[in-house]
Amino acid sequence: MSSRIPWRARAGTAALAVLAGIGALTVPGSPAAASPPQTDRQTVSYHGYRIQVPADWQVVDLTENPRACLRFDRPAVYVGEPAEQNDCPAHVVGRTAGIVVEPVNARSAGHTSAATTRTPRGRATAPTAVSSDDTIQIAVEDAGVLVTAAHTPETESLVRGVLGSAELTADARRTELPRPRQQSGAIPLAAAGPQPGSYLGKGFDACTAPSQAAMNAWQANSPYSAVGVYISGSFRGCAQPNLTASWVTAQTGNGWRLIPIDVGRQAPCTGYSLKMSADPATAKSQGVSAAAAAVTAASNLGIPAGSAIYSDIEAYTSTASCKAAVLSYLSGWTERLHSSNYLSGFYSSAASGIRDAADEYGNSAYTRVDHIFYAWWNGAADTDTGTYVPSTYWAGHQRIHQYAGEVTESYGGYSINIDRDYLDVGTGTPPAPTCSGANLSFTAYPTVKSGSSGDQVKAAQCLLKAAGYDPGAPDGVFGSSTTTAAKNFQASKGLTADGVVGPKTWTALLSRGSTPILQSGSTGEAVTRLQRALTAALGRTVAIDGVFGSGTGQAVRDYQSSRGLSADGVVGSGTWGALQSGK
Repeated sequence: MSSRIPWRARAGTAALAVLAGIGALTVPGSPAAASPPQTDRQTVSYHGYRIQVPADWQVVDLTENPRACLRFDRPAVYVGEPAEQNDCPAHVVGRTAGIVVEPVNARSAGHTSAATTRTPRGRATAPTAVSSDDTIQIAVEDAGVLVTAAHTPETESLVRGVLGSAELTADARRTELPRPRQQSGAIPLAAAGPQPGSYLGKGFDACTAPSQAAMNAWQANSPYSAVGVYISGSFRGCAQPNLTASWVTAQTGNGWRLIPIDVGRQAPCTGYSLKMSADPATAKSQGVSAAAAAVTAASNLGIPAGSAIYSDIEAYTSTASCKAAVLSYLSGWTERLHSSNYLSGFYSSAASGIRDAADEYGNSAYTRVDHIFYAWWNGAADTDTGTYVPSTYWAGHQRIHQYAGEVTESYGGYSINIDRDYLDVGTGTPPAPTCSGANLSFTAYPTVKSGSSGDQVKAAQCLLKAAGYDPGAPDGVFGSSTTTAAKNFQASKGLTADGVVGPKTWTALLSRGSTPILQSGSTGEAVTRLQRALTAALGRTVAIDGVFGSGTGQAVRDYQSSRGLSADGVVGSGTWGALQSGK
């Protein structure tokens, strides 16, 4: 599918003055142009915050057109406060660049995160602002604005240049970004169980999460009880001003089921600007990275483990190499989601991506996704897949059918452009990743790297695969795939990503798993993992027998003391955390 809806947002009169290159006075709360204009740049001011943007960018005044869709599939600047309900087409995929400048208030503060950067007093720029999920967010408190800038890897430098041009004007009035309230004993915001959970019936998906009022009206009047929401992915086309943890809590508490969707890299045989690699090994590692970011986004929104997250890969003309890349990407996606106990889902056209996945349903070279979410606009509200997928595949409540697309419906006075879905889904949880078929217990864990071979290499490969970073079949030969898997695992733990499995990486790999409190007298698998990890961390042999005896107790105290922990010989969250971080 692709967006076929024409640009709906129109610029306000002041913004039109910018585009026309006509000088205009700066009015507080409205976009305006500086005089004289530059030929390749236009000046946009709002609330005492002024930036220089390319002359061909659309400028949309949300004061005049509050329902404009905040979409990033074409370059644009949006200034003002977006309405809770927006006129967005159901399916916008793709991103170029876009900037939203909105006033700081309680609502805008609700979609900030730990990655949001505050500018220093007297400054409108934050050169060190980080990009999270290809989005940079800056609170310019001296102007009382929150700036959200979407980009792709190719347009990040352009967007940073625009943000770097920012200045404060005489209209600037300071408003501090509200800090989240810390209430003792407060219940964390979270979905009411795994999503979408067990459900049979109709749902819909929309480009941007609808407002609370719209959700309430549709709940009371529409035939739908499930809603697709785009929670992550650097190729999402629409902004998500309503999508917060409190929104998730409210909807699921009211009985809505959520379909969490990630829009990331697309098939290499398409014309999209953000594509996965045609090399299967690289594509797989990109799937791992996408899943890790999706898990973080889900967690931040309160969407718990046990939920399914669906990777949106749009229609493509399949070839053997393109198919291999897509299924490799999905293998990495699935394995990484499983490592965090999420289910993996795959959205695509029934005629391309879904058919490719079905063709390789039993191929052990790929890790099969748990759910399919297929676009086949035949108007039938069911989960029949016709000739695209055999009826015995994904037959255990593992299907969502998008049966109609880009239709506008209205209930309770609220109109939304949607895709119609029919769900038959269940709550089966993925199997816990384990490492079988290799000996993991050694008297020492020597450093292994590219070119190494032997049982320790096979153990490292098995552990990497169980952690969701698949190096291929554990064959005891440390090749390029093992190096890539090791680098990705190291990066996820904040370790030096050199692809060399040394003491720190061994420690993090061997200790991975559940973290029960262990002390003298404890027995079982967790004690075995502890003993292996201590052998690697301390560089000396600790008996690996699954029994927490005096030798293990001494090793624990030695480890705790050397890492600045309380040396009490009890393995709690602090000690497990240090081990699993590779310390």
